[in-house]
Amino acid sequence: MLKKILIILGAVAVVIGLWGVYIRLTAGHSEANYGSYVVWGLWVAMYMFFAGVAAGGVMLATLDLLFNVKVFKGTGNIVLVGSLATLAAALLCVWLDLGHMERIWKVYFQGNISSIMFHIVWGYTLFGLSIVAALYLSIRHRQSVWLKVVMMIGLVLAIYVSGAVGALLGVQAARPFWHVGLFPVQFPVFSLASGAAMMLILLGFVAPEDAPNRRQQLWIVSILSVVLLIIKIYFLWADYSQSYYGGVPMNVDAVDIVLFGKYWWAFWIVQILIGSIIPLIVLVQPRLAKQPKVAGWMGVLLLIGYAIARGLILYPAQTVPELALLAQAFTGPHLTFIYFPSAMEWAVAIGAVGLATLAVLMGNEYLPLYAKTAKEA
Repeated sequence: MLKKILIILGAVAVVIGLWGVYIRLTAGHSEANYGSYVVWGLWVAMYMFFAGVAAGGVMLATLDLLFNVKVFKGTGNIVLVGSLATLAAALLCVWLDLGHMERIWKVYFQGNISSIMFHIVWGYTLFGLSIVAALYLSIRHRQSVWLKVVMMIGLVLAIYVSGAVGALLGVQAARPFWHVGLFPVQFPVFSLASGAAMMLILLGFVAPEDAPNRRQQLWIVSILSVVLLIIKIYFLWADYSQSYYGGVPMNVDAVDIVLFGKYWWAFWIVQILIGSIIPLIVLVQPRLAKQPKVAGWMGVLLLIGYAIARGLILYPAQTVPELALLAQAFTGPHLTFIYFPSAMEWAVAIGAVGLATLAVLMGNEYLPLYAKTAKEA
């Protein structure tokens, strides 16, 4: 029954997303609320979020398909499907953000090899191919040594692309809020945390009810999620406290915007209360964490919190003027430092969520993800 509801909701979300894509293709960027000052909006934040989920999923799929951890036997395929679906959603979001979508090929054939963006594009391309290859080998040739090789490559690429996204922000010296040397280290941890949350959803809502070790898997992934959540909160405290102590005006202003300014509700209510405190309280209790539906919903809350967290990394740095009175020097609909996504931006983001949801459900329904592992068991 739950899967049918998810299919209906996913289909509705995709229809909403198609409306957003239509507006984007016919009206260009005119209906978006990002502009000349805030150049990276909701779609880039969703790209970072979905790509992080995909990378974290591959990291966790190695427990079954690379390291042969007995308790996680049979989980690798569905996690790979989740990673492939979320990676597709990520690339769709960032592709629609481009000014000239038809020129994407130039990054491959005319790119600057010293550019971090060049490395990210090629990295995610190879990463996506590694997921497809691993899923094919796992389904068709489970015992092949090439599966181990591909999963090892996928693990390295997952860490690499996650760190590269952190580096892309961290090297922006003109944005003190992003100019954090540990970003390339933090982002793989964020990805693993997002992947663990996705795994809770997959084990709770999608995996077969009679799957072996399901309750034990839920408990282990719940503890992993709690540990990673605490680490992420520590990173958050370290970044914000250092910003205040350092006293760099642009950095302090950006943190103030998150904690007390226009994004306070997203931080305190959505990210901290809904996306952190509630899952933390529930997932440390074995009786609750081992219940599939409960664990699945906690995974949803965690992902909501992590999605908001990506936005709260991206937006504040851009909403603080680099020059005093810059906002008053020029005026126009896209010359503003106040950013909140437009209806078109929300529609595309909702559509991407629906697309990823349907892809996972369809993959779980029509691909032989469990047959061979069940036979081997």
